[in-house]
Amino acid sequence: MKLRVPKFVPVEIFRMALDSLRAHKFRSFLTVLGIVIGVAVVIVIASLLTGVRQSIVRVVEEFGTNNIYAFHLSTGPSLGPRDASERQRKPLTAEDGEAVARSCPAVDIVAPDLFVSWRDSTITYKGTTYKRGGVEGVTPGYAEATNVSVRSGRFLSEADDRERRNVMVIGVNVVEALFPGREEMAVGAEVKLGGRPFEIIGVLEKRKNAIFGENDEDNAIYIPFRTAREVSPNSEYMMLVIRARSGQLREALDQVEEVLRRRRGVKFDQPNNFDLGTADRMVSQFDSITAMIGIFGIAISSVGLLVGGIGVMNIMLVSVTERTQEIGVRKALGARRRDIVRQFLYEAMTLTAMGGIIGVIGAVAISKLIAFLLPALPAAVPAWAVIAGLVVSVFVGLVFGVLPARKASRLDPIECLRYE
Repeated sequence: MKLRVPKFVPVEIFRMALDSLRAHKFRSFLTVLGIVIGVAVVIVIASLLTGVRQSIVRVVEEFGTNNIYAFHLSTGPSLGPRDASERQRKPLTAEDGEAVARSCPAVDIVAPDLFVSWRDSTITYKGTTYKRGGVEGVTPGYAEATNVSVRSGRFLSEADDRERRNVMVIGVNVVEALFPGREEMAVGAEVKLGGRPFEIIGVLEKRKNAIFGENDEDNAIYIPFRTAREVSPNSEYMMLVIRARSGQLREALDQVEEVLRRRRGVKFDQPNNFDLGTADRMVSQFDSITAMIGIFGIAISSVGLLVGGIGVMNIMLVSVTERTQEIGVRKALGARRRDIVRQFLYEAMTLTAMGGIIGVIGAVAISKLIAFLLPALPAAVPAWAVIAGLVVSVFVGLVFGVLPARKASRLDPIECLRYE
């Protein structure tokens, strides 16, 4: 009678691996704890960065994807300090904006935005003072260029700017600070700005999208451009908000750059001494920063994965020793070396895959908890991070399970059967 050698299919080997994990639950959990932490860290960081990026994209789109933001300093997110030569640049002027509007056929609107010095930005109403407001002198075209909406009242008009009227449009945070629970009283009220009386003529509508729950507009105090020049004559920093005609953003960008280089005396072989920001560029700058943060997160998680992988290799070597007789019996029944290797590799990969699953579940739970406790902090778990976490966890088991599997496959069956 011929002895039939049992054939272990992958499903059966997987079941054996699960039985081994169930037999040593606590030991198995401690073994893959590093993998759990490593996978969870990567997914949580990825979810936070993905959520913030989505918020930035929505905010930029709401302000206008056809806009160009001209400023004498570099704009957008940055990790390092500005260069010393950049701080010596001369600010843009209203005349620069007029030249752009006159010489660039692809440009639709040019709206100067003068940033009033913080010394002149304190607003007071009946003994209540608000110092967080960002006072800006803008032209009426600013509302159209940046898609500003007014909740109550109206926005600044051409007459307000031409006649240098002391009027203002304020954001929702300013209203809540000066008129708590009485927003209807804001429009028409007289406040003091830099010691001067101003009439509130409008309240801004809060943007639908925001980064961490707030926009600069929430604290904004918009006054006529020419009035701002009188209120704060020492304020120089000015941004030109330029809206290109539909479908002509690239042409407008080239034309604006050419005009500003000529007006600011930039030679043909010198770089721009000003910055031109667009929606796409802002998102690209954020992506470059998140890439560095992502690399840092991967480095942290790699430590956890390395520790987890070493733990898996150690526990599998212990398992080989504990199951020496089992290995001998399997070899005596005809199991080949590759069958033994496959069995222990499957067990190692199952162990790490379980750690990866626990890490994914933990990361999703943490992301949901963050979103619940901090609604202003967006978190969106990307599918690629979940898939990458599971694949990497299985790969760790494959790599660190090779040595124990090879050791098990090389055992002498006779010595194994004698082992006690």
